[in-house]
Amino acid sequence: MSRLIRFARTGGPEVLEWVEADLPPAAAGEARVRHHAVGLNYIDTYHRSGLYPVPLPSGIGMEAAGVVEAVGEGVTEVAVGDRVAYAGGPLGAYAEVRNIPADRLLVLPESLSFEQGAAMMLQGLTAQYLLRRTYRVQPGDTILIHAAAGGVGLMVCQWAKALGATVIGTVGSDEKAALARQNGCDHPIVYTREKVSERVREITGGAGVPVVYDSIGRDTFMDSLACLRPLGMMVTFGNASGPVAPVDPGLLGRMGSLFLTRPSLFAYAARREDLVAMANDLFAVVEAGQVRVAVHQRFPLQEAAAAHRALEARQTTGSTILVP
Repeated sequence: MSRLIRFARTGGPEVLEWVEADLPPAAAGEARVRHHAVGLNYIDTYHRSGLYPVPLPSGIGMEAAGVVEAVGEGVTEVAVGDRVAYAGGPLGAYAEVRNIPADRLLVLPESLSFEQGAAMMLQGLTAQYLLRRTYRVQPGDTILIHAAAGGVGLMVCQWAKALGATVIGTVGSDEKAALARQNGCDHPIVYTREKVSERVREITGGAGVPVVYDSIGRDTFMDSLACLRPLGMMVTFGNASGPVAPVDPGLLGRMGSLFLTRPSLFAYAARREDLVAMANDLFAVVEAGQVRVAVHQRFPLQEAAAAHRALEARQTTGSTILVP
């Protein structure tokens, strides 16, 4: 028997239910993992609200860390007793224990805690592909990251700084500006009182930036385009304010032959060899101290609804975990 969060209809945080369910033995290719910490991510709210439809009823959550308790036939990626973490794969991380395809699991270095593992995988792997693959940041680049005091934002600020970039980041308050600055953001912009594209042009001497990483979506999309230099890349990787409206491709041409991409971790990490390489890159910068994983909020797993409310109200900073 396992206790977990499940939802049978889409809607607000109130649809999340704390239930008990039987857990079958691990099937071929699966491992059973007992969670020590579960990650909270904005994509969880998209599944719950129906923005990203999933078959119902459904579990929820895509990230956790724990210990392998059993493996099914043919599993070679992990062994019983391994400390593991994961991001992605089938929904269902909001659980005390679960079965999951073993090829999605990554052995967690001994130097990293379960809380770090649960807090860093989805956000850290996202930062990895954004900075090293979608647009490969080079020393001397000036980049813009929205929501710089959020989980992905703080990792991007630190990692980009370690790569030799100048980092501009948007935040919603002076307190969040201070936090972003402590984590490598050279130029925090408080978007509630400053026009982001105007400040970016001031900071860059009118040139604009080669890349914008935008997880906000509808409210920031057009102003993000206005921040880019000619041939710049607009990376829209989230919808915190709602989905972006359809875009006329001609607009990209008129604004400087811009590039537009909507990447996802699931495409970048679809092959296990890519997932492992990305994770090794992430583990290396964390173990070297170049990227610090700070858990700023903790909620009991059964209080997942309260965690969702805090996240959607922008009351959180950095990473949040749910504790089984």
